[in-house]
Amino acid sequence: MKIAFLADPLDSFKIYKDSTYAMMAEAAKRGHAIYAFEQSDMALENGVVTANVKKITFTDDQSKYSKAWYRADVAKAMFLSEFDAIVLRKDPPFDMEYIYTTYLLELAEKQGAQVFNKPQAIRDHNEKLAIAQFPQFTSPTLVTRDAARLRAFHEEHQDVILKPLDGMGGVGIFRVKADGMNLGSIIETLTHNGHQTIMIQRFIPEITAGDKRVLVIGGEVVPFTLARIPQGTEVRGNLAAGGLGVAQPITSREREIGETLGPVLAARGLLLVGLDVIGACLTEVNVTSPTCFQEITQQTGFNVAELFVNKLEAAASKSH
Repeated sequence: MKIAFLADPLDSFKIYKDSTYAMMAEAAKRGHAIYAFEQSDMALENGVVTANVKKITFTDDQSKYSKAWYRADVAKAMFLSEFDAIVLRKDPPFDMEYIYTTYLLELAEKQGAQVFNKPQAIRDHNEKLAIAQFPQFTSPTLVTRDAARLRAFHEEHQDVILKPLDGMGGVGIFRVKADGMNLGSIIETLTHNGHQTIMIQRFIPEITAGDKRVLVIGGEVVPFTLARIPQGTEVRGNLAAGGLGVAQPITSREREIGETLGPVLAARGLLLVGLDVIGACLTEVNVTSPTCFQEITQQTGFNVAELFVNKLEAAASKSH
C-alpha cells in the first residue's frame, strides 16, 4: 500500500516515544510505501485536493535519540486520492486551521481518498465534550461560560477541576479545593471574561493512581493501559506535564468502557481512539492523534503498532 501520514514536522519526532513513528516503522517493515506531509503542504487546486508529499525511507540509524532516522525524497505534488490510506496524525490545538484541514480532507474523500480517522468524525468529537454522549461513565460535569453556574458547581462539589475545551497535554487545567482559592481569577482566565466556554468536573481522587489511557483500535480494546501518574505536587498526569507512564493490565471497568464505546466510535469512522479514564470515570475521548503506543509496547511486549497497521490494512482494503 501507499500510506501518507499528515503529521507534524518529522524532525520534531522523539522516535523513542512517538506513536506516529511506531506506525510508520511497522508499516515500512511490511513493505508499504511511506509518505509524509504537513497541513501547509495541502491545496485545493482546480477543484482537486493535492499536497506536496515526500516519500520517506528509514535509515540504518534508528537509535533512541536519532534525528537522522529517515531520508526524504524531494517533495512532489500528488492527488490525495492516489494513496491507499491517509493517516491523520496532526496534534492539536484543534483550531480553525485544523478544521480547514478536515474540510479539505473531506473533499479528498469525495475524490476517492481514504482518511483515517475520518475528518468529519474528528470534527464531530470534541475531545472534552464527546464524553457527554456517554454519561453513564462520567463524573458530574458542567460545560458553560457562565461564572455564576461555575461558582454554583464548585459550591455543590467543593473539589473541582476546570479546563478549556481545546487544550492538550494538560495545558490550562486547574484544581480548586473547598476553600475556593483563586476560583474567580481562574474562571475569568479560562472563560476570557465570559467569552469562552469551558468544562468543570468534580475532582476524581483516583487520579493518584493515574490518568489511564485506554486505546481502542478498529473497535478492539488494547489489553494494557498506560497509567499516567502525577508527580510531586502536580495534579495532572499528562506525560507532557511530567506524569510518569506505567503500563498496566486493563481493569474490568476500563474494558467495559472501551468495549461499550469502541464499536460505536469505529462505526463513525474513528479507527483509533484514546480514551482517558480516571478511577471509574471517562474523562476524554481523544481522536486527533492518540499516543502511548511505544510506552505500552516497551513495558508489556504487546505490539500496539502491529495491531494498528493490521486494522489499517483491513479498513483500507475493505473500502476499496
